[in-house]
Amino acid sequence: MPRLRIRIDFDPAGPDRQLGPGKIGLLEHIAETGSISAAGRAMGMSYRRAWLLIDSLNGCFREKVVETRHGGPQGGGAALTPFGQWLVEQYRAIERETTAGVAQRLADLQIATAAPGDAAASPAEIED
Repeated sequence: MPRLRIRIDFDPAGPDRQLGPGKIGLLEHIAETGSISAAGRAMGMSYRRAWLLIDSLNGCFREKVVETRHGGPQGGGAALTPFGQWLVEQYRAIERETTAGVAQRLADLQIATAAPGDAAASPAEIED
């Protein structure tokens, strides 16, 4: 079954004003690991890239999405704020509702796909 990937572009538009599966996945990994670096590693990205994505999310919304703790005797770490948890829940709800709403169309598209190695005829091969 095909998957639907949702990306939300906020006004005014820009790369720092988007929310999609990558940023949401990063937030979910931070919630699981308590660490930006561990979340980034789990997603195959550098700490810097993960930190920049979190910084862009924190700058996009009126409330912080992630709070960080600096190292020390207790060690550093990161956690989703209550707003960050709500944001993930809202995105996943939008994803579920949208996917459910177009399930039949996705199934129809899947049926119309060619098997691997079974390409459709090119326009030059089609006779009038």
